[in-house]
Order: sequence, then structure tokens, then C-alpha cells
Amino acid sequence: MTGTKADGSGRLRGKASIVTGGGAGIGRAISILFAREAARVSVADINLGAAQATVGTITDSGGSAFALAADVSDEAGVERMIRETEAAYGGLDILVNNAGVGTDGDVVKLSEGEWHRVLDVNLKGVFLCCKYAIPAMKKSGGGSIVNIASIAARVGGSVSCVYPASKAGVVALSRNTALRFAKDGIRVNCVCPGHVDTALTYSLKDPEVREALIGKYPLGRLGTAEEIAAAVLFLASDEASFITGTELIVDGGYTAQ
Repeated sequence: MTGTKADGSGRLRGKASIVTGGGAGIGRAISILFAREAARVSVADINLGAAQATVGTITDSGGSAFALAADVSDEAGVERMIRETEAAYGGLDILVNNAGVGTDGDVVKLSEGEWHRVLDVNLKGVFLCCKYAIPAMKKSGGGSIVNIASIAARVGGSVSCVYPASKAGVVALSRNTALRFAKDGIRVNCVCPGHVDTALTYSLKDPEVREALIGKYPLGRLGTAEEIAAAVLFLASDEASFITGTELIVDGGYTAQ
């Protein structure tokens, strides 16, 4: 770990943060932006090598970060992730629950095993991370939790039955947790992205599928990981100090139609 370089405006200066799924895509963009804004970042990912690559990018620019191997569906692993972050940074101020998986399949075609796999990561993972992060945040005098949900929680067009179910659960869990722990100075919010141009959006390898999807967006394009990261930064920062229990939809106008 190194000191932070003041490339940004320091909106998270000195804040101890965890970003799950920080090795790629949106999580990587969030981790890099947080470090640029002077946060100390625990980059957690099931793929340690990917987390280390993100950390390398951060530290090469003078930021403060370290990598952790973490499976958010494993309770012991989540508890260790929180404990190691507290030990490294002396507390915890920000948690971003970004780790997620997806799959295709309607309620007839989807296997029970795939149903459980997606719910274990996307919903149970948020539960476990909040379960262990909140006591740490209480010790730090409060904090901010930002959960990455999806517009799939609000619209019915997904080819998957379990992915939107998991993300709708994240939204409901976030509201409940926000109300329960507001008195402790802990804010809990969701960011609901539209389709973002990352590796997870695997169907976009087909040019026809990609063009058809882009055509559904009023802004005429897909989102970027950096645009989602900017929304997360706002909710994590003190600029959003009077915001809790809400969803910030970042979807290029998709759900306004």
C-alpha cells in the first residue's frame, strides 16, 4: 500500500472502502475512481489475479489499495474480508456490493442449481457483506453502502428469470437495511445500471443482438463502467449525505419509456 495521489478532488479522502467484484468491469472502474478520489480501497474478487491487476493500476498511479480473494457467497470468507480491511485501514467507511453473476433461462428451462448459484452470489452475497460490514461501520461512526442492482429489477424483458429476481431482492434488502441502520449513521442505496459495455454482457458479442439492444436506448448507446462508477462515487460520498434507501437509475433513458 502507498499514499494517495491527488488526481481527483479528494471526495473520499481517507475513507476505508471495500469493492467486491473489483477485478473487472464495473467493480474495477469503481475501485480505480475511489482511489483517484483519495479513498483507501480493498479490492475483493473471487479471482485474486484480477484483483491484483486492479490494485496494480491503482498503486502505479500513487493510490492506496490491496487485493483480497473473496467469494461473497461464503460467510467465513466475507467475515475475513471485513476483518482484513479493518486491520489494514483501521476501520471501514464504504462498502460497494458489486460482485454478481448472470445466466439465461426461464422458469421452465433454468436448473435449480443455476437458480441457487445466482441467488447465492447476487443476493446472499449482499446480505453477508452487509452483515459483517455494518458492525465495522458502527465502530467507525457510520458509513455508506452502495449495492449494485439493475434495471432488470424493474422491467420484465430479461431472458433470465433468476437474475432480475436476485436484483429485485437487492433493492428490497437495501431499503430494509437503510431504514434499520439509519440511526447508526449508515446510509444504504442502490445503483441500477442499464446495459453496460463490459465482459458480463456476453450476448453483445453478436453484432445483430448488440445493435438491436442499442436501438432500445434513447441516448443511442450502452453505458460505460466509468459512468456507473461515477454514480456510485456520488452515493458513497458526503455529497449524498441526505440520501438513503433509494435507487439511482443509470440507464440512458431505457426505463423512462
